[in-house]
Parts: sequence; structure tokens; C-alpha cells
Amino acid sequence: MEIDGIQIKKVASVGAGVIGYSYALKFAMAGLDVWAQNRTEESSELARERVAASLESLVKNGVYTEEESAAIAGRIHYTTSIAEAVAGAQFIQESSAEHYEVKWGLVRAIEAAADPTATIASSTSGLLVTEIAKNAKHPERFCGGHPYNPPHLIPLVEITKGEMTSEKTLERAKAFYAAIGMEPVVLQKEALGFICNRLQMALYREVANLVLSGVCTIEDADKAVTFGPGIRWGIMGPSLVFELGGGKGGVSGLMNHLYDSISLWLADMADWKSFPPEFAQVAQEGVDAELAARAPEVGNDPESLAQYRDHMLIELLKLHKKL
Repeated sequence: MEIDGIQIKKVASVGAGVIGYSYALKFAMAGLDVWAQNRTEESSELARERVAASLESLVKNGVYTEEESAAIAGRIHYTTSIAEAVAGAQFIQESSAEHYEVKWGLVRAIEAAADPTATIASSTSGLLVTEIAKNAKHPERFCGGHPYNPPHLIPLVEITKGEMTSEKTLERAKAFYAAIGMEPVVLQKEALGFICNRLQMALYREVANLVLSGVCTIEDADKAVTFGPGIRWGIMGPSLVFELGGGKGGVSGLMNHLYDSISLWLADMADWKSFPPEFAQVAQEGVDAELAARAPEVGNDPESLAQYRDHMLIELLKLHKKL
């Protein structure tokens, strides 16, 4: 794989926990040799187990044969050494704990051993790249590469830039993620929560509002999203959905036609700046009741629900030609 004249032969996943192991698997699925780094041998063994379980699911769902699965697993090398993981790597994905102090220490360790041309991306889900890279010798080669969990299945990656991030770094990161089958989106400026976390929290705020106001249950809110807009969002984004919904007038025609009604809805919707504390328990009780009412084949406990999610994701990704 060649990106911007650089032959990508080795990549590194620093911090191979829940996100990092999945990124390592995604890199290996793309045919790359990847070094997955963890602080302890115990953590590395857990990463191996997670890789094995994920590959087993992919085989079960007809994505890979046993032989292909074994080849993918063989491209992942485990180490407790940051230097060993990043030395000679052309792309480095950092997925450590969400604390600036932790990130700063890793930045020092990565830069001490990494090639000067390596692109370094952080999986941070909310920290600012500018702050993460503020002590770096070469902050221009740092960017954010925030995935949607699990990244070996969900293609989205949100690329964020810091004040010193170079355009070349952004271009290389975008090209790299696209080359391994992901769908990169680039934030034009730093924003807390990035794009998708903000969108899903805006929706979930209204879910909470509807439930606490007695309009619907947690289960019916989930059904409404899944079998209403959610099933369309799995095909295309909301603006494209509205483009079709507006007929000949397109999205602009729809927005203009429904302007008065939409304004009434918005005026009646929640605009809280924090969730009511009691909603956490209300949501949990609602989810427990919802799971109890589900059939085993669609997931009625956390384990079977995750298996169902992965199966449905894989089938949808096949339709999108992503697997």
C-alpha cells in the first residue's frame, strides 16, 4: 500500500485495549503487518483473545474462511514495548486512556522511536489534538483519528486537526483510512465531541425528554428510531434522506414546506445543557425491560445482543461493499 509516495509496510496500534485491538484487527484485515502494544503481557493476552473472538464472528458470518482468518491473525504482532511497536512504522494509531497526562507521556515515547515521516493519529473521543501534541517535537504530524466502536466493523473515522497539524498529515491520514476501507470525515475545526457524538447525544436528549415526559417508553423510542429514520440512516445520511423526501423540491423544498411545523416541534423539544440525573436509572430500567421482551435470536442479554449487533452490521456492510 502506497500513500503519498510512502510505502506502508508496518503500522502500529499503541494501547491495544477495546479500541486499539479492533484497530489492529482492521489494519491486519487490510493486509498490513501491525504491532499491537500494551503495557503488560496480561493485556496483550486479552487483546489476542479479543482478536480471536472477533475473527471467529467474521468466519461465522461468512466474511472469511478459517485459512483467511488465520492469515489475518498472523499479521498482528504483540509487544509491551512502544519502541518496538512504532520503530519503522509508517502509520501509528494511539488508543490510550482519555487523560492528557497519559497522552503526553506516550507522545514522548512514540516520538523517541518513530520514523520522522510517520503519521501519528489519536483515537481520542473528546480531547483536543492541540493539547495532546502541545509538547511534541513535531506537532505537525499529529492528528485525531476517532473511530466508531468497533472500528474493525464500523467504517467511520473522524479526523481532527490541532493548531499545528499540517495539511499533508491530514491528507495522508485520510488517504490511509480510505485505503483500508474506512470512511474518513474531516472536521474543519476542533469541536468537543466531534460530529457523531454530538449528533447521537442530541437525539438521545430528545429520547430522554420524551420518556421523562411520559410520551413513550425506552423500548418504543428504540423501536421508533430502529424501524423509522434509523433504517434509512443505515443507507444514507439525513440530508440525502430529506433530498428524496422533498420530491422535486429536494431538501430545500422539504425544509421550506415544513418550516412552520418544524419550528413548533423545535420550540417544544428539550434544550437541556445536562441530562436530568434520574434519567440514568430510568434508562437502565427501560433497557432491562426491553431486553426481557426480546427473543434470544435478536439478543436478550448483553452477550447475545452484541452478537446480533455484529451479525447485522456485517450484513449491512456487505450491502455497502465494505466487507
